[in-house]
Amino acid sequence: MPSEEIGKMTPEALRKEAVKRVKAKQNWWKMAGGFVIIWLILIVIWALTSKDHSLTGFWPIWAIFGMGIALAFTGWSAFGPQTGITDAQVEAEMRKMQDGG
Repeated sequence: MPSEEIGKMTPEALRKEAVKRVKAKQNWWKMAGGFVIIWLILIVIWALTSKDHSLTGFWPIWAIFGMGIALAFTGWSAFGPQTGITDAQVEAEMRKMQDGG
């Protein structure tokens, strides 16, 4: 969220937004921990069932890759830049709508 928008927030709204961000960060860490446990289980299964331990047959990589993408997007929304809708953006969109654009 841009700093000029934060400066206009009431203390209650600022607290609500801060709580929302803290929860998002906590949820990301819980998700990351759960994913690591699942990845380790898959790797152990692969190690116990694989006849040859070559990396070319390392099938857990597909789950690690897919879950890693989900983890990255969730992390971006939790830790990345917080963007909110500003009054200037709303007013600019209203002007475009009035002008027929």
